[in-house]
Amino acid sequence: MASAEHCLMCFEALDAHLDGRKPLSLGHVQSSWAAYSASGSSLPAGAPAPRDAALRRVAADSDSSSSSSLGTPASGSTPATSTSSLPLGPTSTPLFVTWNTVSDGDDVSLRGCIGTFEAQPLSLGIPKYAVISAVDDTRFPAVSREELPTLQAAVTLLTDFEEVDDPYDWEIGTHGIRLSFGDRARRYGSTYLPDVAAEQGWTKDETLFSLIRKAGWMGSRSRWKDLDLKVTRYQGKKCSMEYPQYKRWKDWAAASKPIQ
Repeated sequence: MASAEHCLMCFEALDAHLDGRKPLSLGHVQSSWAAYSASGSSLPAGAPAPRDAALRRVAADSDSSSSSSLGTPASGSTPATSTSSLPLGPTSTPLFVTWNTVSDGDDVSLRGCIGTFEAQPLSLGIPKYAVISAVDDTRFPAVSREELPTLQAAVTLLTDFEEVDDPYDWEIGTHGIRLSFGDRARRYGSTYLPDVAAEQGWTKDETLFSLIRKAGWMGSRSRWKDLDLKVTRYQGKKCSMEYPQYKRWKDWAAASKPIQ
């Protein structure tokens, strides 16, 4: 599953992009975070534990990624499940990066999210999609330097892709859904990550209909169950982190040893 280091890498990539500098590598981030955690500095006295906050305000057409933003394999096939049994986790997997804005009242709202269904080396894919989802999600203006302290980064690594014959053969809270269908000589597609339906309190019907609308289909609501829906279910665990935790680590690293 995704880790704290992956979230740190998102902040590091975006911070570097906004500053016009080269980001630290994922390997550097991982080794530095291990030392930081071992030093006992990761949770300073009086600091709240990082939240795994749910998205509390996600519109039906504005969640984990727009269908036009998905990177799909050239063959159009579903990627194989990543080797998540490795002790250190997968080194290459499909992934999504989500940016949320956290308000003073702890309200969390979507700020941008783009990912890919094509397996990516995490050392390249996480920083790449961290920047893309922050500045190139067409539903939102590009994230500015001033916004950075208000942000939460979330990474979801996707696994266990399975094509299903029955569009209802998936579990809310367990599976993400990748939907595709055709109607009147046009193809449609969209996805929701595994946490979306549960966070929104949707039924399977509500989730499927929302996905159909998200894909851009504007037909009559009475017709949607007549569509020939192709569903791929997948799994993925999200890890999230807010900016203050990144800043504490960054300050500790700078004080401990000059960052190259």
